[in-house]
Amino acid sequence: MKKYILTGLLVWLPLVITIWVLKSVIGTLDDVFAWFMVVARTVLPVSIHPVLADLQRVPGLSVIILVTALWLTGVAVTNMVGQWLLNQSNRMFSNIPIVKSIYNSVRQVSDTLFSSSGQAFREAVLVQYPRAGSWTIAFVTGRPTGEVADKLITEMVTVYVPTTPNPTSGFMLIVPRAEVMSLDMSVDEALKYIISMGVVAPPHVAKTQS
Repeated sequence: MKKYILTGLLVWLPLVITIWVLKSVIGTLDDVFAWFMVVARTVLPVSIHPVLADLQRVPGLSVIILVTALWLTGVAVTNMVGQWLLNQSNRMFSNIPIVKSIYNSVRQVSDTLFSSSGQAFREAVLVQYPRAGSWTIAFVTGRPTGEVADKLITEMVTVYVPTTPNPTSGFMLIVPRAEVMSLDMSVDEALKYIISMGVVAPPHVAKTQS
């Protein structure tokens, strides 16, 4: 009986966790959408309030609105007018005390991580951590720059070492490039390996020596 229960658990666990994550994300978006509806009721005529209440009860409408808004934003900033408006908004937020430090930091990180020409999280590697002789999977995020680069003598790289099973938290390390071991696995395969705590190993085809 224990064997069959464990087998059934392995079948249902991925589906249950997937549904739970999606439900949590959609629930968060619905809460934000409900807040916008409350704000809209304070500025729009009373005659429109019943329509807003009906929209708020539509399941998943917040997800459709978010995807549509992201798509429209992406289309808008690809032309000269959209670029000008984006630059003006960036300049405005960059001149507001306290807000500018948060906004500029988040914008720089997002531009680095999601830029198609960037190199962040493009390579999975092995590094010795937390001590020599103990290896873990990390992701190359770039090379040291500025004052940090001036203080270093040898060629160094910046890597991100994620924690298990939650890869969204981790450590940033600056290590010598010579001590970094490149991996053939993709970033997606490395993330699966980390999240599964080393249980789900990616397939590897041994290279034949000529």
